[in-house]
Amino acid sequence: MRIPYTGPLPPPIIVPRNANTPTGAISALTRFLSAPASPLLAASPSSNGRTVLLTGAGISVASGLADYRGTAGTYTLNKTYRPIYYNEFTSNHEARKRYWARSFLGWTNLHKAQPNAAHWAVRKLGERGYIGDVITQNVDSFHPLAHPDLPTLELHGYLRSLVCIHCRNHLPRKEFQQSLSRLNPAWAAFLAEMLETGALNSEHPDERRAKGLKSNPDGDVDVPDAPYNTFRYPACPACLANPPRLADRSQSIVQLDADGAWSPQSTAGVLKPAVVMFGESIASSVKLAAEQAIDQASRMLVIGSSLATYSAWRLVKRAKERNMPIGVLNLGGVRGEESFYADTPADNDGSLGVRCSESVDKILPSVVQNLDMLASAPAMAETSETQDNSAY
Repeated sequence: MRIPYTGPLPPPIIVPRNANTPTGAISALTRFLSAPASPLLAASPSSNGRTVLLTGAGISVASGLADYRGTAGTYTLNKTYRPIYYNEFTSNHEARKRYWARSFLGWTNLHKAQPNAAHWAVRKLGERGYIGDVITQNVDSFHPLAHPDLPTLELHGYLRSLVCIHCRNHLPRKEFQQSLSRLNPAWAAFLAEMLETGALNSEHPDERRAKGLKSNPDGDVDVPDAPYNTFRYPACPACLANPPRLADRSQSIVQLDADGAWSPQSTAGVLKPAVVMFGESIASSVKLAAEQAIDQASRMLVIGSSLATYSAWRLVKRAKERNMPIGVLNLGGVRGEESFYADTPADNDGSLGVRCSESVDKILPSVVQNLDMLASAPAMAETSETQDNSAY
């Protein structure tokens, strides 16, 4: 189940000590990714000898998206922020109005955003054989966009489509956004005005707040005192065409109001984003796939995540229990990080574990460059030796 951790996070533990600068962090991460498998690693018949990557919101900050607990994160600057929970969304028509109104305003920026240098670096690490699988907590779809050939598991789903909670039919978000515009002309005009004035050009909470907005994660924009109760949303088209049977086998009802919006007299046809909301359980198949990705790897690297949700933290716990070296590249503290390095040798140079607190988009591309230099060095030495031998 996706449940946020609200306790205080510890200050980052820097491992090894010289990883406290960008240069030191790059060197330590280079050793971490290029090191052979640890002899203490629990045996696995499916092991691929590669690194499994676990990413969080921090990797997408350079794309212009808000994160949760960074220096400009939502939980850091907006102490009153409370995400909507699954049961609230599925049972409360007014809560859904509020959710879809805020999502309607935030979708444009999320839809325009693109993968950044860190995502492209992940692609190169996959192409060079250092990374075998990516598990991401993010719902922005940047990973599959940047590296479609590198296996990516979207642990918490994705915002690019919706799913009906009754018939499980999927609907593209772009099509849904058009329906929201048609059903809410006043809101559509308001959105157009904000886009024209540049009010949505930044995801930074301070800049949004100066314009009367609050920036929240997952493409969510809050406008204080906005008339959310006037917002309307469409019904699932599949349920509308063929109302499904409910759990008690009774026939559902799907009705529209005069303008074509979902009517509260309906008992089905409710669409939700295809994300795992807080309080919602992750599908068993997704949990199993994540565990398999951990078990077949030789080490784990966490990027841009404080591991504040148990669904992510448990994966690192599993990796640690298998004696896998753990690497963390994240600005700020990480839940339970002291336990990841409690038994790391004092002379560790990064090969057996690394923890650095640096900007992902600035560090990861340089790590790729370092690894490329290491890979080319033996080839250059072999060429030189062949030339020397040919002289005789």
